[in-house]
Amino acid sequence: MPDLESYIDNDFCYLTTSGRVSHRPHTIEIWFALQGTTLYMLAGGREQSDWVKNLMRAPQVQVRLGETLLQGEARVIDETSAEALVARQKLFEKYTPRSSDALDEWSRTALPVAVKLNIE
Repeated sequence: MPDLESYIDNDFCYLTTSGRVSHRPHTIEIWFALQGTTLYMLAGGREQSDWVKNLMRAPQVQVRLGETLLQGEARVIDETSAEALVARQKLFEKYTPRSSDALDEWSRTALPVAVKLNIE
């Protein structure tokens, strides 16, 4: 069982979705935050992001943290939920000190996505 805590400070993870038309793997590098076995991301392009469209069609995804490959099930988080606030806050707090960009609007308006990682 991987120690997810050791990846908390990594700048990026790599999310692989299955193409909704091609069914081929598509990998993106993306900012993330972890809470337990749930990985959170924010989609600035919201539902128009290809990776979001892909995971909405086929929620089984692969995540690479460092050299560790994990399987998981992705979902768009209900924006009115307490979980959406947690996701936004965790990402904002993690990346604000690292970025020269103002992340206020991004953290408020991007679409929150969660991946429940399958940890044996």
